[in-house]
Amino acid sequence: MNKRLSNRKSSAALGSIDPWLLTTTLFLGGFGLLMVLSSSGIMAERMYADKYFFFKRQLIFTGVGLACMLTCMQVPKRLLYGLTYVWVAAAIILLVLCLTPMGISVNGASRWIKLGPISLQPLEFAKIALVFYLAYFFARKQDLVKTFSVGFLPPFIVTGFLCGLLLLQPDFGGAVVLAGLLFFMCMVGGTRFSYLFISLIFATGAGWLLITSSPYRLKRWTAFLDPFASAQNEGYQLVQSLYAFGSGQVFGTGIGAGTRKLFFLPEAHNDFIMAVVGEELGFFGMSLFFFAIGFFLWRAFRIAMKQEDLQDKFTAFGVTCIIALGMVLNLAVVLGTVPPKGVAMPFISYGGSSLTASFVCAGILLNLSRGGKA
Repeated sequence: MNKRLSNRKSSAALGSIDPWLLTTTLFLGGFGLLMVLSSSGIMAERMYADKYFFFKRQLIFTGVGLACMLTCMQVPKRLLYGLTYVWVAAAIILLVLCLTPMGISVNGASRWIKLGPISLQPLEFAKIALVFYLAYFFARKQDLVKTFSVGFLPPFIVTGFLCGLLLLQPDFGGAVVLAGLLFFMCMVGGTRFSYLFISLIFATGAGWLLITSSPYRLKRWTAFLDPFASAQNEGYQLVQSLYAFGSGQVFGTGIGAGTRKLFFLPEAHNDFIMAVVGEELGFFGMSLFFFAIGFFLWRAFRIAMKQEDLQDKFTAFGVTCIIALGMVLNLAVVLGTVPPKGVAMPFISYGGSSLTASFVCAGILLNLSRGGKA
């Protein structure tokens, strides 16, 4: 009798999770595995003499991500919220470790840390920690959110500190992403528009100063404006990405039949994996993918809108923004509408940190989908 009652309660709890968001998440994860298999084989065979090297690792990352998603689906919200400052402190510690000998330097930037056999990119988890802090802050300070000293300064100081650590790596793009999360959270949190407008002006000026004062950032900016003028240098990645999309035409060359991944397109299985999708699946396949991510974001924002508790609402909105910003920025880079920046496509790009963080965001949304208005 007790066992039947327990099973009934378990089924009821599982039934209250948004099934459409769960299905779309699993579809995106499976699609990512397929595209990593298609895009990484040639490089994996040359580098490791095993054409399934990256695919097998991505399969493990997917398993870890799914386990994290299931955990976040089941863990009580009060436990997640009660550790808000622990998450922020952990993010700060991990970002600081990037600047120590534990940091892994790649192309002059130290954005990863080595923890035994695991390489971790703290930025991906700093995004989630920041969202938890901002959701907690705006939910608790609604009566003072219009004031400068209480409603404006604390979230900007915390976010600014995290951005400062990223700029020391240096990771200008990562700092921009965190600033974007702050901006959108402040908009829904109730911060005065005048404060946001002035902050946006200062941030734009500071960003331009950072670009012009750094030769490699300035080269990326000029390459973005006219990639074909430096097609063999700074504009190489973008030019190859555009060639890939052009080669795909309407229905694509077919899964596995793309040519840009044959050492023409660097990072074909990583930041520029959507160029491979465009070449192999064409306009039709890309349209279906746009529909999938659009449906995911619709279900996620719907969950945020239905929450009655303010902290639940802000948390759901924030983790949705993490996924949305990643998707929009990745597509913008590979299509040449923003300057090149290493932004992974959530659920699709190769990489354990990005994939795990994406599944964690999905797990939090599925957890919150149990509550809210009918």
